[in-house]
Amino acid sequence: MQETRERVLDALAEGPVSGPKLAAELDISRAAVWKHVEALRQAGFDIESHEDGYVLTAVPEFGGAAVEFGLEAPFEVEYHDSIGSTNDRARELAAAGAEDVVVLADEQTGARGRLDREYSSPSGGVWVSLVCRPALPPAQVPIYTLAAAVATAEALRGVGVDAGIKWPNDVLVEGSEAKIVGILTEMEGEADRVSWVVVGIGINANIDGDAVPQEATTIREQVGDVDRAELTRHLLERFDELRNDPESVLPAWRELSLTLGKRVRVETPAGEVVGEAVDVEFPGTLVVETEDGEKRVSAGDCEHLRPV
Repeated sequence: MQETRERVLDALAEGPVSGPKLAAELDISRAAVWKHVEALRQAGFDIESHEDGYVLTAVPEFGGAAVEFGLEAPFEVEYHDSIGSTNDRARELAAAGAEDVVVLADEQTGARGRLDREYSSPSGGVWVSLVCRPALPPAQVPIYTLAAAVATAEALRGVGVDAGIKWPNDVLVEGSEAKIVGILTEMEGEADRVSWVVVGIGINANIDGDAVPQEATTIREQVGDVDRAELTRHLLERFDELRNDPESVLPAWRELSLTLGKRVRVETPAGEVVGEAVDVEFPGTLVVETEDGEKRVSAGDCEHLRPV
């Protein structure tokens, strides 16, 4: 059903096309064509009926149908105007067997970050969670988090934001280091294999600066409002490329890193690690040159320090 609707939409986008011609090309009835056209209209697409057939005149500004229109990645989008948490919904879908589903929302009312910290998610943002089923052991899942950071930072650079990555996955604005994106990855699996991974990405997009925490910023503050549907498509397409080519993730991450070359303090469960961040290794381990030699950190809160 979804594939047929996409083919109807593709045909409409190419110009006027009659119902009988669509029915013949798609091998469906004229009544089915009409139902698909009506469903697209309800999804926000402006479709006019002319003498020479249907004409697509406008696409919705945001939402599932808007993101899926022209999307070159194998994701199905479930959209909500408002939801408690896209990650919570994605976990429900993952537990029910879903794969390559994207939960997208204009607003979240109960979002959280790492360590269950409250995460501001007002209307106008891009709040998205991806359900994936990678053939990976749990220890390698951090590469998905880094891939999400790369895809998001590149998408932001595409709209003019000077975005970079603070290890492992905070996307900041260069210079100010104000946070503009948060990423939260959750998973379920056994010792040797992941059952599912949910990658949650929150972008402060078309939002006023006073609606986010003081240490954060928004796309609106940096460059003005952007086409959120196009931004989301670029993010999903780039993430799909990276997850299918894991060896490309670290070089891309290094290019966007704001952490490498800086003096850092990383709070880990085993204690504090202080020194210069010199590299990142698969699947996302930070290498820190300390007074006692190189130390490798797989997880922790990273703070950029002033040079000594």
